[in-house]
Amino acid sequence: MKISQITLYHLRMPLLAAFKTSFGSSLERECILLEAHSEGLVGYGECVADFDPGYSYETSGTAWHILSDFMVPVILSTDLGSVQDLQEKVANVRGHPMAKAGLEMVLWDLLGKREGRNLQELIGGSGESVQVGVSVGIQENQSILIDVVEGYLQKGYQRVKLKIMPGRDEADVKAVRQAFPDLQLQVDANSAYNLDSAKTLLPLDEMDLLMIEQPLAEDDLWDHRQLQKTFSTPICLDESIGSDRHARQALEMEACRVINIKAGRVGGISQGLAIHNLCYQSGVPVWCGGMLETGVGRAANLALASLPGFVFPGDISATDRYYAEDITNEIFELNPGSSIDVPKGPGLGISIDTQALDKFTVRKTTFP
Repeated sequence: MKISQITLYHLRMPLLAAFKTSFGSSLERECILLEAHSEGLVGYGECVADFDPGYSYETSGTAWHILSDFMVPVILSTDLGSVQDLQEKVANVRGHPMAKAGLEMVLWDLLGKREGRNLQELIGGSGESVQVGVSVGIQENQSILIDVVEGYLQKGYQRVKLKIMPGRDEADVKAVRQAFPDLQLQVDANSAYNLDSAKTLLPLDEMDLLMIEQPLAEDDLWDHRQLQKTFSTPICLDESIGSDRHARQALEMEACRVINIKAGRVGGISQGLAIHNLCYQSGVPVWCGGMLETGVGRAANLALASLPGFVFPGDISATDRYYAEDITNEIFELNPGSSIDVPKGPGLGISIDTQALDKFTVRKTTFP
């Protein structure tokens, strides 16, 4: 398969409400949509890098640069027989997994459309739908937090993840647990603690949590090993797992008991598959995290989360969790039982709303 043309769209989309984590608050979300033409087919991919480097060193700006100057020129008019071929072509670019993931997603979409198969079939997933939950940002106070959680429960979500940070942890989680004693509940610190300050999280061990996600540094494995020894609640690693090699090391040193797989962050669906397979063979549960994706990335996440090792509900959520208007014609809705259907159309199973795309595009360029 030869890709003859690629267009990059730099998007800026308003969120329905501010989303606050330990590293900042956002009212808008940026990303890069990739559109590729090959043999009469059009494929799409999403690079999840945002405007702010708080979560990752990659931003929409750096991804635009890396894609434009290094990755896209290498693959244009090159015969790509598989996703592995693409990964080998861009292997000389050190790091920048979000940019690589966006480009790889395009190829998955094209390959699926050429073969008349959906992404779920291509990667070996199964089922009509996957279980999902909702991620709740840090709120102004506990009363508002409880109201926000209640609102999502009324919409049908059955699993909630709370963002936490020093000073906004034990009391917030305790308030939600007391209000909803049977709720599937977990927390995410986004690397806000160190070994010393993480001692304040010990009371969470008594709150029946599914997991405590990424409490320590984003590049750490060893200190997480030390921390996991002190908790009965599973520690989940997200940012620390950038590859199947990192996952193997984390499991070998018992740095965690759960891994969050974000294909858009680890370099692509193929890399997410490698991590999933390693964990599945090791008997370690995984789940699919979210990066506030548009319908393009959301469709890919749903297919990925249909693999057998994804035991916990994903942070995938319905379209209306974040956006009043999305760039796909397909709107992802929450089913009874807190699930979302996996797209069944060829490739990613989505189509683009061109009017919405034009509205949210702040710059675009086409190669060649």
